[in-house]
Amino acid sequence: MDGKSKIIAVVIAFVGVFFLGPIRFVNPGYVGVVVRFGRTTGTVLSPGAHFVVPIADRVVRLSTKKLIYETTSGGKQKGSQADYKDYPVDTNTKDGQQVDIYYTVRFSIDPTKAVWVVNNIGNEQALVEKIVKTESRVWARIIPRKYTAEELYTGNVQDIAVEIEGKLKEKFSDNGVVLDAVGIREIKFTNEYLDAIEKKQIEAVRVETARNKAEQAKYEKEAKITMAEAQAREQELLRQTLTPELIKKMWIEKWDGKLPSVVSDNGVLLQLPQ
Repeated sequence: MDGKSKIIAVVIAFVGVFFLGPIRFVNPGYVGVVVRFGRTTGTVLSPGAHFVVPIADRVVRLSTKKLIYETTSGGKQKGSQADYKDYPVDTNTKDGQQVDIYYTVRFSIDPTKAVWVVNNIGNEQALVEKIVKTESRVWARIIPRKYTAEELYTGNVQDIAVEIEGKLKEKFSDNGVVLDAVGIREIKFTNEYLDAIEKKQIEAVRVETARNKAEQAKYEKEAKITMAEAQAREQELLRQTLTPELIKKMWIEKWDGKLPSVVSDNGVLLQLPQ
């Protein structure tokens, strides 16, 4: 490259720096905080193109979109749309059972506190690490300890989510985070506990079946006793009302007009001609 070409290249580079260097682009769903010589200027850039001071200014971009922090198996989960994934929280129940808590936090960065966030925390990743992750994991570990394993297994986990959300709202707000929702997706128990629950349920079914059989036998016994008592009462009433005159009347009513073929005479059976 000759001297003339070098001069042209330098001029082009200078023009590019002069005209393009001062331009910074902020994408939709983001805001930009201007930092000049290491200090924030207080200027927050909205989405679009903006002129800044070359060399002196840099722009820290923060997302204002809905973001998701989620605890998943191994820190990963197929099909998950979470922006930040982490390992589940392990904790113990009130009665000492070990559980893993799988939960989701949906949040966004408050654009009105963007300058404060950059000054006091740094950037979006630092905000998630220091506030969203730290605070949510602390309360996801503490709150389930107030419940027994059976309460967590059979109860409404939404109550735990609501309690965690209540603990996070103010702390998040103080640090420039808008909390949308907290959801408990799963409370995972150890295999030993699940086996014990299954055996307990099987035993409960067995006991209930035995109870039903006993109740059925008791019912049948009482029914037989009731029937026997009714028959005895009927016979007693019949005995009390049965007189020789009634027997004779009943015999006459039943007689068909024919003499019996066999009669007794002083204990001797005689065959009568037909």
